[in-house]
Amino acid sequence: MQLDSASDAQLREWEAALSREYETFKAAGLNLDLTRGKPSADQLSLSDALDGILGGNYKDSDGTDVRNYGGIDGIASAKALFAPVLGVGTDEILIGGSSSLTLMYQAAEFAFYKGVAGSPAWSSGGEVKFLAPVPGYDRHFGICEHLGIKLIPVAMNSDGPDMDQVEALVKADPQIKGIWCVPRFSNPSGIVYSDAVVARFAALGNIAGPGFRIFWDNAYAVHTLNDNAPRLANLMELCRRNGTADSVYLFGSTSKITFAGAGVSFMAASPANLKVFRQHLGFGQIGPDKVNQLRHVKFLRDADNLTALMQKHAALLKPRFDAVLSRLAALKGTGMGDWTEPQGGYFIAFDTRPGLARTVVELAAEAGVKLTPAGATYPYGEDPQDRNIRLAPSFPKVEEIAKATDVFVTCVKLASVRQALAQRAG
Repeated sequence: MQLDSASDAQLREWEAALSREYETFKAAGLNLDLTRGKPSADQLSLSDALDGILGGNYKDSDGTDVRNYGGIDGIASAKALFAPVLGVGTDEILIGGSSSLTLMYQAAEFAFYKGVAGSPAWSSGGEVKFLAPVPGYDRHFGICEHLGIKLIPVAMNSDGPDMDQVEALVKADPQIKGIWCVPRFSNPSGIVYSDAVVARFAALGNIAGPGFRIFWDNAYAVHTLNDNAPRLANLMELCRRNGTADSVYLFGSTSKITFAGAGVSFMAASPANLKVFRQHLGFGQIGPDKVNQLRHVKFLRDADNLTALMQKHAALLKPRFDAVLSRLAALKGTGMGDWTEPQGGYFIAFDTRPGLARTVVELAAEAGVKLTPAGATYPYGEDPQDRNIRLAPSFPKVEEIAKATDVFVTCVKLASVRQALAQRAG
């Protein structure tokens, strides 16, 4: 039934039936969690061979003893393995510790207090601003909030950020120093930036103010659910053509490839940018965990083996996504919400009717299903339309995801029908 075409009597009947269904869920004593995009235990087990893989051989291919100090930008074999993931040369990549978020925070902090290649500290020229495509990743926003950088939301279209809006803002305000991006299978929508959007990103450095940097978090570069998933254009290659190679930082990691808490992170940038970054980095560390870097090189080996591993991940993830999407299908044609059907990544974005996201999250919590807080996908936790909810189906078992989604769908329906009744009564 379409919500807006239902009669008052039909809505009241619907509300009564949904209330009974909801109370049944509440009485079941559920304890389910769809809050964060963590790999499942089965996914983590795909990489158990990392343990002991070095067999006492701690020498990299160039003879480096990875047990010792030094090598602040990582080992040569890890650069050769991960540079193609970000589409850069081995002279344009740095290999770090277990978290790409750490590298992103360091890049922002260094830029804020110390500056970037060719430009002084961001904070030396007044209020610092950053563009935030929404809905987006809350941990990105948290970095800026922690540093006191003002976040400016920009709309996301089906092919990526609204580039007309991005270009107009960047051109008009030199205090806009960057933009957050998850370009392939965006968090939370699963959108892949189109070739045209990536090309426009590559030209931003020619119209932006000094020190502007694109923070290109390609967290899901190889995380496809389907073999025919859309590809992402090579931003660094396009930047070189535009003479804007210094305007971009690229990030990635193996956090959802091998062990989430003991992976390898990497950052790519122009040689000039990496030189400055290494200088700042050197005051806080002597070198990363090169033993773990070598473990990953020995385990992942090459692009073909990486692809084969990610196909095993997809085989575990796809049934979880299907469990959500097949149940959301019950909402089609009702006018109660819209959602994405991603071909990769870790999330599904759901939009309720305006003003209902918080209500749905609260109803679900009372029925024993934890969801990401409403507003989390917007800067400062403020979704102006109170619509977006991020669903993360990767971690629980398939049957748990199915049950949680059944509860979620009921909560969406109940909140929508009650809102419609209240609006008609008012």
